[in-house]
Amino acid sequence: MRSRRALGIAAAGAVIGSTLVAAPSGAAPAQKGCDTRTNNTYDKLLECVRLEGVMDHLEAFQAIADANGGNRADQTPGYEASVDYVVETLEAAGWSAEVEEFTYPGTDVTLQQLTPVSADYASEDFAGTGAGDVTGTVVPVDINLTGDRVNTSGCEAADFAGLDLSGPHDIVLMQRGTCGFTDKANNAAAAGAEAVVIFNQGNTPEREGPLTNVTAEPFPYPDVPVVSASFAAGAALAEPGSTARVAVAFVERTSFNVIGELAGKTDGNVVMAGAHLDSVPAGPGYNDNGSGSAALLEVAEQMAKSRPHNTVRFAWWGAEELGLIGSTEWVAQRTQEQLDEIALYLNFDMIGSPNYYFGVYDADESSFAAPVVVPEGSEHIEETLESFYTLRGEPYDDSAFSGRSDYQAFINNGIASGGLFTGAEVVKTEEQEAIWGGTAGEQFDPCYHLACDSSGNISEHALEVNSDAVAFAVFTYAASTEAVNGVRGAKIPGNLRIPEPAGPEHTFAGPLGGDDHGHDHEHHESR
Repeated sequence: MRSRRALGIAAAGAVIGSTLVAAPSGAAPAQKGCDTRTNNTYDKLLECVRLEGVMDHLEAFQAIADANGGNRADQTPGYEASVDYVVETLEAAGWSAEVEEFTYPGTDVTLQQLTPVSADYASEDFAGTGAGDVTGTVVPVDINLTGDRVNTSGCEAADFAGLDLSGPHDIVLMQRGTCGFTDKANNAAAAGAEAVVIFNQGNTPEREGPLTNVTAEPFPYPDVPVVSASFAAGAALAEPGSTARVAVAFVERTSFNVIGELAGKTDGNVVMAGAHLDSVPAGPGYNDNGSGSAALLEVAEQMAKSRPHNTVRFAWWGAEELGLIGSTEWVAQRTQEQLDEIALYLNFDMIGSPNYYFGVYDADESSFAAPVVVPEGSEHIEETLESFYTLRGEPYDDSAFSGRSDYQAFINNGIASGGLFTGAEVVKTEEQEAIWGGTAGEQFDPCYHLACDSSGNISEHALEVNSDAVAFAVFTYAASTEAVNGVRGAKIPGNLRIPEPAGPEHTFAGPLGGDDHGHDHEHHESR
């Protein structure tokens, strides 16, 4: 049984003054005393937040994935083992820990080829699909399995001319390319399909596996099962004489968030930080988001013996990769009084990308016009993180304040938010290579949402710097959130001062120019 210790949601909070203090650049190696001493200054805490500790947690997540089918996705044994690991780590460090349940609508998907071969294929439904269970003949529509694999499969009604879809169990097989997934599915249903399979295009390594987390516009999908397949599965299903079973059933899923808490000296002002714990089904999620989850664990361990002025609450969210579900449900479960006690929320999602840049959520919109309302106080969080980078002599840039990660539910409720991001599927430019190193022309994370997001898919430098940035921001606001929400706090011992932010590098063309933190949960087009 998982521990479900009561958390004492007596909220406490955090305040920060206009003058920040910090540890000097280039902290010395941590001493043995880190395991026993109270880290009540920046110097002590940042000395003790060690890359070695973060990497230990990362490798633990990797080992969990290795032992559980290669991933830590929600609804898998790998995710449940990750939950247990976080709880055990928190409780061993002296934090309270609670596993909080939430439910959400889900689907059971089956894609099974019956002839000329027998095989079960990995598959997901398309958001908006209908339910059903169809066994019948597979009818390929204008697919291209060779060369560049460019196609317009199912994009026009004319693609279905001459095909016999008059039977009661016809399964239309189409290939990703050119038009939207909904266009393909609706055209197939209009032509008489009782089920639809859309397989990946196969023209690049990124377009080989089964499509995941797929939504599309315009809605709706037809009221028939619409499921995805990999390129290889599509090629097999396209063989003459192919028959298959396609089934989609709607079910209720149960999952878990882990909430850890370190009680403060005051009530009613809580500093929150979070990272999503689940991976995509394709891989272990070493950077996405083992990096943020591991950094939070290391900071929790090193802050465990301190008694912060404001209560510190860390969250490891479930089902983020399915659409920010865990964080959204947790916020929805709070009363307004409980939400009012949350001074701010810090989000750490992908903070060690191997081809990284240092990104800070752009609350002041100096590079990106925010597509959401930026809560008051968020600009100060941005400045705090920027000041840390400036102290360390690390150049940084803006990352769009878009709400496309677990801070969305918090900003929707007017809670000041901020966070860090080191890049995902966007390609690094030559200008960015000159600033942060790495390789221009490659993604910030070449293994984003792939099986290779596994051990070694990390920049240890980025992860080390950002783990300290996490500690710095949490520790700052654990003392005082005055500049964020007006609640006075306590002074952190020591007289070190940090510089004003040096300013972002502005390497992205705006507005909303080219990069975004969080995950692309919406694939609006199939091309």
